[in-house]
Amino acid sequence: MSIATRHPELNAMFGFAERSLHSVRRYWVWEVVWLFYSMVSVLSIGFLASGLGTLGAAGGSFDLHRAQLYLLIGSLLWGYLSLVFMEAAFAIAWERWEGTIEYTFMAPIRRLTHLMGICLFAIGYGLVRTFVVLLVAIAMFNLDFSHANIGAALAVLAASTLPLIGLAIFTSVLPMVSPQKGEQMSFAVQGFLLLVSGVYYPLTVLPLPLRLVGYASPLTYALDGIRKSLLDGAGLRAELPAIAILLGMGAVMIPGAVWVFGWAERRAKRLGLLKRSG
Repeated sequence: MSIATRHPELNAMFGFAERSLHSVRRYWVWEVVWLFYSMVSVLSIGFLASGLGTLGAAGGSFDLHRAQLYLLIGSLLWGYLSLVFMEAAFAIAWERWEGTIEYTFMAPIRRLTHLMGICLFAIGYGLVRTFVVLLVAIAMFNLDFSHANIGAALAVLAASTLPLIGLAIFTSVLPMVSPQKGEQMSFAVQGFLLLVSGVYYPLTVLPLPLRLVGYASPLTYALDGIRKSLLDGAGLRAELPAIAILLGMGAVMIPGAVWVFGWAERRAKRLGLLKRSG
């Protein structure tokens, strides 16, 4: 592909990201509400861990502070990861609702450019929101990350971006497959991933069938790797297996997700599912 061809595609990708930003600014009051909801969810988990001490869990060899960090890290990362793939699903649903999706699909750009623009904004927005919630959690619970390996944790987080983009694109297909129930199905997928990905507990507590599904979830490896770096100070070398798994998953999931999206787009055009009705 020539440079002359790449530049318009890059401009288009950042254009879609900017359009998503304008959509957030347009409904900024609702974004404040969702930020408050995310903050309350994380703080609730933190207070839950704090309350374990009053229930007798602080005795013996139980490390209450470690349990609190374990749960808070899971809640923070889950808030970020779920926000990214839900933003992609809602982007398609909102375009259909506002009647712009047909124009978007007729635009002379690659579908991958369109989807990457949506995901680019979702990742940036998710990081900003998660950072704000993290600052509040640090202030509320006096969290100590002095022994954490921040660099290794960020490396795992960066590697998890690729499979996360794949999940986001897969999720964005649902509103096109079923205009009436696709958005609700996105919540069902989100809930199932929450169940099997070890957000609030290790996979070993799950029944074998759910545990096997959990091993297929990229969120499992992202959460496990980041927890090891933040709780145990694991370095980059120790995180290389998790990073390799995440990159491999991303290399498979992104092309697969783009192919599935193309199939869903052709099906929606053939059946007339793009036009808003009601």
